Amino acid sequence: MPKPYPREFRDDVVAVARRREDGVTLKRVAADFGISETCLQNWLRQADVEESRRPGVTATEAGELRELRKRNRLLEQENEVLRRAAAYLSQANLPKMMYPLVRELAADGIPVAVTCRVLKIARQPFYRWLRQPITSTEWTQAHLVNAIIDAHADDPEFGYRLIADEVRDAGFAVSERTVWRRCSENRVWSVFGKKRNGKAGRPGPPVFDDHVLRDFTADAPNRLWLVDITEHRTRQNKLYLCAIKDVFSNRIVGYAMDSRMKASLAVRALENAVARRGKVAGCIVHSDRGSQFRSRKFALTLRRHNLIGSMGRVGAAGDNAAMESFFSLLQNNVLNRRSWATRDDLRIAIITWIERTYHRRRRQARLGRLTPIEFETIMTNTVALAA
Repeated sequence: MPKPYPREFRDDVVAVARRREDGVTLKRVAADFGISETCLQNWLRQADVEESRRPGVTATEAGELRELRKRNRLLEQENEVLRRAAAYLSQANLPKMMYPLVRELAADGIPVAVTCRVLKIARQPFYRWLRQPITSTEWTQAHLVNAIIDAHADDPEFGYRLIADEVRDAGFAVSERTVWRRCSENRVWSVFGKKRNGKAGRPGPPVFDDHVLRDFTADAPNRLWLVDITEHRTRQNKLYLCAIKDVFSNRIVGYAMDSRMKASLAVRALENAVARRGKVAGCIVHSDRGSQFRSRKFALTLRRHNLIGSMGRVGAAGDNAAMESFFSLLQNNVLNRRSWATRDDLRIAIITWIERTYHRRRRQARLGRLTPIEFETIMTNTVALAA
């Protein structure tokens, strides 16, 4: 695009054209000054308009008109920003930043500078957000929320303090206050901490059907296992025991103890039972509706070893009576015999009683006055000989 001629030059050319001698054409004047005849004609016409010799829009009026159009366009853009901002802020789920709105308006043709001026926000932070919409802090917080939700899904009874322990074990360096804030924002509550329409603490729906129906019999090992959790207090605090019993011989095939009643306690007991018994595919594992047995971790462990889950009804102790009878023996023979100073002392006493007394010395009428170890040994050898 050619550069415009200076104003003074244009005025001089117009003056020469008006005062030209007779017989000198506009084409000759234009050629003398190195411009086209059409350009000279336009300059003369505009000069007549400026001097009010003919109707038209002067340069000053044209400039004012351009400014007014520019201002009108700017006002329309500002009104559009305010209208869109009002609709954006009236949404139910209010975002914390206006930057998404700025981006949407820019896509619709409204300059970022105009939007930022109207909304009174700085442009540089917006451009930084545009380059990286999710900061490293927000990314870390999102992973923390996922860890909190996973921990709560595994153990719905956990409050924010126990959830904080779980996420710290997962590698997050956070305080209990931070975990409480994230739990509050995402409505992650312990089932005992918040009322749910008068039904707080009610056991959830069964994850598995009841395949036992109180028929606690089995014709071979690893056909039916019973699992449950008991607790006992020491001066140090409580100790929780999760035990698994094979109905065939009443042998405790797996157990685990811990200071907290988490889903991992039931998983460890099940893993120990599988490791000690070998081929267990198709075995039914029956439990009550405790959250540890309804957890995702426990269900995944069952599927990984091809075990079949089974659950009794709510408030029906008889649905797992055979396991309750073992805990009753344990209570009378170990737990209530004395007071226990530490969890380690009680742990050693439980292990000793199960492995030495219950398995190898305590004869049971249902097993023909044999111990669980003797019964399994005899019946296994009998089956092997018959085969």
